[in-house]
Amino acid sequence: MLRKILILTLLVGLIAACAPQATPTIDSAPTEIPATEAPTETPISTEPTYVDGLGREVYLVGPAQRIVTLAPSITELLFAVGAGDQIVGRDDFSDFPTEALDITSIGSTYGALNTEAILALEPDLVLAAEVNTPEQVKALEDLGITVYYLKNPITFAELYDQVRWAGTITGHEGEANALADSLSARVDAVTEAVSSVTEKPTVFYELDGTDPSKPWTTGAGTFMDTMITMAGGVNIGGVLSEPYAQISVEEIVLQNPDFIILGDALYGVTIESIGQRAGWADLTAVKENQIFVFDDNLASRPGPRLVDGLEELLKILHPELVVSQ
Repeated sequence: MLRKILILTLLVGLIAACAPQATPTIDSAPTEIPATEAPTETPISTEPTYVDGLGREVYLVGPAQRIVTLAPSITELLFAVGAGDQIVGRDDFSDFPTEALDITSIGSTYGALNTEAILALEPDLVLAAEVNTPEQVKALEDLGITVYYLKNPITFAELYDQVRWAGTITGHEGEANALADSLSARVDAVTEAVSSVTEKPTVFYELDGTDPSKPWTTGAGTFMDTMITMAGGVNIGGVLSEPYAQISVEEIVLQNPDFIILGDALYGVTIESIGQRAGWADLTAVKENQIFVFDDNLASRPGPRLVDGLEELLKILHPELVVSQ
């Protein structure tokens, strides 16, 4: 059941990521006084205004100190910029870093939210992601809770922007800027290394092999597709019309991938089991033992660990390359 939930989450959250994204922005309230009028005693608001992924204006009085996160990617993002201690509540799937498990869980975010649990934590900010719905945002908003909806980044440049934004809203600008610069340098190092590649191997990335005759994979326009390309490979799922879809074993045999990467190994799929599937034994990847286990969280959670995923893919596809920063 968990695997079906994760696939549905990818379909809802990450298909939406293919649409044009709204980069977090910050404005200031107007501070000009009309020249024709004398100054009044009314204080002028200087509260920061953030425009979120739903186009809503979100006001904060200083850095948020009591935050509830509704998605693993956001939990990881806040910990990465040094704001883990400011998280007072998190969703059930937020399990990284291990310190996140010590934070109070507000339960599952699928279906109706446990608003009573969220209210009890007295948050000054709730952060939602694309795995959450606009209806959930409104339900919290109707209770007077400040909510910011963060859209998934679809490029590494957008990821860096979100890291810096996370530093701003939590008061960790220095840590966030340093992290964004480090992530950018690491990605640039991979790009530089791959620039010398002349032959790019074909790759089949498996999301869910419950039905080995038509396993789920990642198509064009997804972050995994981007990462495979940037790591010097060619995603055979790019022929599909949907970002996430099932691919027939006939199509897999036709494309005969050089590498098979298992993003579903966490759910019991083993390297040895691949060659035992009907029609798979003669694939180049199987005959040459080019089957690898991969932590799918490094691709499906749109946070700083995407860079870890990119580097891991480079090691798999081009172990001969030396990456330097």
